[in-house]
Amino acid sequence: MHNLKEIRKDFASFKKALEKRSLDIDFKKLEDLDFQNRELIQKKELLEKEKKDISKSKDKSLYEKSKEISLSIEKISKKQKIVKMSLDEILSNIPNIPHVDVPKGKDDNDNVEIKKSGNIPKFDFKPKSHYELGEKLGMLDFDLATKTTGSRFVFVKNKLALLERAISNFMLDTHINKNGYEEISPPLIATQNTMFGTGQLPKFENDQFEVKLEEGSDRKFLIPTAEVILTNIVKDQILDLKSLPMRFVASTPCFRKEAGSYGKDTKGMIRQHQFYKVELVSIVEQNNCSDELERMTDCAMNILDLLELPYRKIILCSGDMGFSAEKTYDLEVWLPSENRYREISSCSSCSTFQSTRMKARYKDQNDEKLFVGTLNGSGLAIGRTLIAILENYQLKDGSILIPKVLRSYMNNLEKISLN
Repeated sequence: MHNLKEIRKDFASFKKALEKRSLDIDFKKLEDLDFQNRELIQKKELLEKEKKDISKSKDKSLYEKSKEISLSIEKISKKQKIVKMSLDEILSNIPNIPHVDVPKGKDDNDNVEIKKSGNIPKFDFKPKSHYELGEKLGMLDFDLATKTTGSRFVFVKNKLALLERAISNFMLDTHINKNGYEEISPPLIATQNTMFGTGQLPKFENDQFEVKLEEGSDRKFLIPTAEVILTNIVKDQILDLKSLPMRFVASTPCFRKEAGSYGKDTKGMIRQHQFYKVELVSIVEQNNCSDELERMTDCAMNILDLLELPYRKIILCSGDMGFSAEKTYDLEVWLPSENRYREISSCSSCSTFQSTRMKARYKDQNDEKLFVGTLNGSGLAIGRTLIAILENYQLKDGSILIPKVLRSYMNNLEKISLN
């Protein structure tokens, strides 16, 4: 959420900075509510001072006046509370300001390709989709998942389940041992306040799975990504400068309703309600976000390089960027069955947007308290990596070669086949 004190310093610049987002934001209402809120606070403070002075004077003749002041304070407090709620509602739904590097655009058609890497495989046969391959092997079962759970779920079986686990372990080992991330095994449920901190609430409530643990308890949700729980590790803290940067990695299931994707990717594993992902989170000094974003994206790209999967790196335009992000790189892997690149990782700098909502700060060299910079990225999405391996490493008979870096995680298995 944006800091009102900073907005007031140059409201015109704030409005201009958000123009890239091409959103309909009622800035006039925001200004008016802010003015009303401050005016009511000021009135209340003056009345409280007057009441305090009367109390100090011990003048009994002013007793009735003191009662009247108390009633006025109560009325103003109620009104100010309503105004503040309206103000917070507008502020909490305003996205992050795009970084100067972000290209202006409306949607994914305006994203800009930065680089391509790897060789697109050439087949002497028509390549099959991941779900055709998986079903032929008898190791992806969508029908059974529909019976037991519903649509957009899957049973991953046998050697493909082993491959899925190998992908996760390989990614974790690489990020921990080579890239310097600390492994975390976090809770998979987050409170409403935790979800607000990273920007999932209130704007994207329809995409979340809410769970009820006990009557009267705080609202709780299954995590849509480990970013939520990992970033909130520093919530309500003032960190020592020496503790930065913090770098966390976790491999977790993630849960999303995918409310806005009706009719999209209805076949296969591309868009599931439950999926697995290795998530990277960094907590840094606020002026180090740009460098950390490059580092994080390089870590994700290195996984693709080691797996020898063809991919491209793009920078998202302002209209395609996430709510909390100031700048985002997407990595898209080549899928032969679709003859195009599909997202496998998204790495974002959120600057101080999330830390302001979480009240996460640090003390700099001058002992000044500043909001931390937060970043998150997929390192990578496990299900989509499984999809990419199935499609890019497929053979004519429907068997799948195992990438060399994964074989030690699979009892030195070189190929998955029907036999």
